[in-house]
Amino acid sequence: MFECVVNISEGWRLDVLDELSQAAGPSLRDRHADAAHARSVFTLINRRDELRDDVHALIEAALTRIDLRGQWGVHPRLGVVDVVPYVALDDWRANEALGLRNETAAWMGQEMEIPVFLYGALRNGSIRTLPEVRKYAFKELAPDFGPPSASPELGASAVGARGVLVAWNIWVRDISLEEGKRVAKAVRSREVRALAFPIKEFVQISCNLVEPYNVGPATVYDQVKNLLTGGEIERCELVGLVPEAVVTETDHARWEQLGLSLDNTIEARLA
Repeated sequence: MFECVVNISEGWRLDVLDELSQAAGPSLRDRHADAAHARSVFTLINRRDELRDDVHALIEAALTRIDLRGQWGVHPRLGVVDVVPYVALDDWRANEALGLRNETAAWMGQEMEIPVFLYGALRNGSIRTLPEVRKYAFKELAPDFGPPSASPELGASAVGARGVLVAWNIWVRDISLEEGKRVAKAVRSREVRALAFPIKEFVQISCNLVEPYNVGPATVYDQVKNLLTGGEIERCELVGLVPEAVVTETDHARWEQLGLSLDNTIEARLA
């Protein structure tokens, strides 16, 4: 089985999101929408060919229904279809996930005429990260597929292959954005990517736990709590799905505090 976590730049028009969910077909296992980010995360899991077909249908629907010029949000974005990462749920099939990535990237570039930047393992043996794509796209980095420049309506896309990742947010009240940025920078590491965003009366520490079996939500929560010089953590929020092992290896008494549950695991949605 393979997973694809498609990040779409639309977070508040529920009729559009429902249309996209229909387009995603039977592979769709979860949808997380955030109006402040103007972003929705569609988690699709299926066998290789079925997953690819449903991912392509979702992407085509998004490119048809969304105009980037009408979108705003606190989260950085390359385009309407912002990020398309493939994940092999069985490690030994990682090369097949790379194949899915390359197939989707070529299709988007040629058929959808979207500039596409690859991330993950590259043909020359190097590894390109998503933060590198965001930093260097259209500057030091040319698209790997598609036209050399992006349209204002649709933008560009980053299509990748990666390991299992947990997207997880900490909502903090009564701190400044500057304090939030300081905390996010302090918890950032090889295992954790973090940014701070202002959302109404909160500052959100938005985290990607890229090695969740080594550094999980409990560890990052405690780091953030210890780094705060004021304010308090209001709640935590899981974005998308999480491997069951990440939840079960966390102290059950902390699940509610960390926004974790067995219902939001990959295994539960496949049962």
